Amino acid sequence: MKFSIGDRIILKESGEEGVVTAYINDQMVEVEVSGLSFPVYMQDIDHPYLKWFTEKTKAKRKGTPPEQLPVEKAKDKMPKLAKGIYLSFLPVFKPDVFEDIVDHIKIYLQNELPQSIYYKYEVTNKHKESLFKLEGKLHGFGHIYLHTLPFDVMNEQPRFAYELTDADSPKHNIVSDTLRIKPQKLFEHISEVLKNNQPVFSYLCTEDFAAQPDQKTEDNFWEVSRKPVSQSKPVKDWRASLPRFELDLHIENLISNTNGMSNGEILHIQLEALQAHLNAVIANKQVHTIIIHGLGKGVLKDEVHKILKQVPEVARFSNDWKVRYGFGATEVWFQY
Repeated sequence: MKFSIGDRIILKESGEEGVVTAYINDQMVEVEVSGLSFPVYMQDIDHPYLKWFTEKTKAKRKGTPPEQLPVEKAKDKMPKLAKGIYLSFLPVFKPDVFEDIVDHIKIYLQNELPQSIYYKYEVTNKHKESLFKLEGKLHGFGHIYLHTLPFDVMNEQPRFAYELTDADSPKHNIVSDTLRIKPQKLFEHISEVLKNNQPVFSYLCTEDFAAQPDQKTEDNFWEVSRKPVSQSKPVKDWRASLPRFELDLHIENLISNTNGMSNGEILHIQLEALQAHLNAVIANKQVHTIIIHGLGKGVLKDEVHKILKQVPEVARFSNDWKVRYGFGATEVWFQY
């Protein structure tokens, strides 16, 4: 196999570097780039070693007068076309079987618009019980892996509720709806995926955001809050955060004002932020993260390690010295 899980890769089109996180089939793998996971064809990625070697070679030659060569005119990049916002479903087939049997389905949110969006997303079963819920911000032309559902749950027609807002222009309308895929339609989608050799099937949520009249919009799905953040509340909404490669627990990154707070209250906020981060990481099947706790007297580090030891999904963690963090961070690996 050309690529294995854990391999460093580079996207041929954009030049961004990432890592392989999952094997999908003979033609596709799942990669993680800048904290976002998405499927790609193997022909669209490459090992970054040639780029690294080229950069080192250029660095060595720096200072040497270059030969006079004709300058090639830079080619203008084709602008990306705005196509809308989609919920995409990637069927993952059972390995080592002769028939095409779907084991589970991965769900992605794809923003094919130039502006950033705020999203709120929830999946409920036929008994209206919540199976997964997430909200956050997604940049323009960005994709994010939301979660995985077993195929038998998909056959029970879960409800995929979403709410989308233009993060760059709050005057635009809020788009909200609930999607339900019937078993027969699900079977048709999977057949088309196999027939056309496509990785996913998608549903269009909206092509764009329309301007709304100058009046307040009632929201009956989730409470919309665009109020300015209070000085006593977290500056970063880590309670509903997306899983990230690292979490900085320094208190100034969590709240804007610590006046009058005891050390115990500060520690409580830091550990709440850690637990919220771990919940998001595990819900999204992330395999690696870094917890920045600093040095100090070691109280926060000890508490972080206590919590990590109690999480079943944590495979191992280490507090080794690193160039960027010194001994002020703990690296964590997960297993599912």
